[in-house]
Amino acid sequence: MATETTTPPIPKLEPSTPTLGNRRWSGYAHLLWVRILELKREPEIVFWVFGFPLLLSLGLGIAFRNKPVAATSVVVVAGENADKTAAMLHAPSRAAIHATILDRESALKGFRLGKFDLVVEPNPDGSVTYDFDPARPESVLSRSQVDAALQSAAGRRDTITTSSRASSEPGSRYIDFLIPGLIGMGLMNSGMWGVGFATVDMRQRKLLKRFVATPMRRSDFLLAIMSSRLILMIVEVGILLVFGILVFHMPLAGSPFSVAVLGAIGAVCFGGVGLLSACRAQKVESVSGLINLIMMPMWIFSGVFFSYEHFPAVAQPFIKALPLTALNDALRAIILEGASLPSQSGRLLILALWGGFSFLLALRWFRWS
Repeated sequence: MATETTTPPIPKLEPSTPTLGNRRWSGYAHLLWVRILELKREPEIVFWVFGFPLLLSLGLGIAFRNKPVAATSVVVVAGENADKTAAMLHAPSRAAIHATILDRESALKGFRLGKFDLVVEPNPDGSVTYDFDPARPESVLSRSQVDAALQSAAGRRDTITTSSRASSEPGSRYIDFLIPGLIGMGLMNSGMWGVGFATVDMRQRKLLKRFVATPMRRSDFLLAIMSSRLILMIVEVGILLVFGILVFHMPLAGSPFSVAVLGAIGAVCFGGVGLLSACRAQKVESVSGLINLIMMPMWIFSGVFFSYEHFPAVAQPFIKALPLTALNDALRAIILEGASLPSQSGRLLILALWGGFSFLLALRWFRWS
């Protein structure tokens, strides 16, 4: 006799509350955490992000530190009035001039080799002839200094009484100009290389192809890459700023909060440009050349190591439209002049346009493989 079997009813599944893994920003949060953990496997990144800017600022700060003016080195051509001319230049009140007597051939040879700034040749009639190089600033300065010394020693009287005051206060030195530029350059380098190069490296190692089969969205991945640089930016800007204040007594006239906000905007801007440079590149060699091509004009024109005001006036509008120029100018205005963040709205707009358009184009053109 057959027994009747019954199948237990299938329980009805009720929609459950979404867990952390199903939330809207879960993919972004996990990717961001992974990017932070990758620093443990690549400790050299810590040096290039944090250590290298400190070493660079220390070296340049020592090289361009305030120091006594070097003595002007001149050579007097041997002749009838050579000893008298050298004695006039060696007067105690003219200790900044060091004169050597040599024959004309040796004098001109030493001048060509850069051993002397100026050649002074006394003539038999009492006049003096100068040999100087107009392309060498120290030679032009030496000619003016030596001529004034000889004229004064010969009895010339100055009709106007003058006085001088030395001014080398914090805020006006080269190191004060340099450190905000290094902060801007560091944000550009970390954004371009940390985002662009890292993305192409993952693409070349076939890591990005694995994300195609996941429900993660492209925007989550790109935002996580950019946000990881933003976190490093906070530490990077803080370390370099504190280093400049403690070691070189650089003034901080503006608000540290304004500097942090400006640094975050700069990091997001260059992160977007870095993503755009990496959205289609297949190999690290290709993206390296592209990144250098993008950054080279800003290294030269954006006022990192010297003022861009030295360039022709016709180039100024293009230079000021570069993102690094806007970032450096805003950093110097806040740090050295105490400007407020709203007063830099024009420069912030330039950074926002560069970063926003770059990210949107990268989001549109990005491919996983």
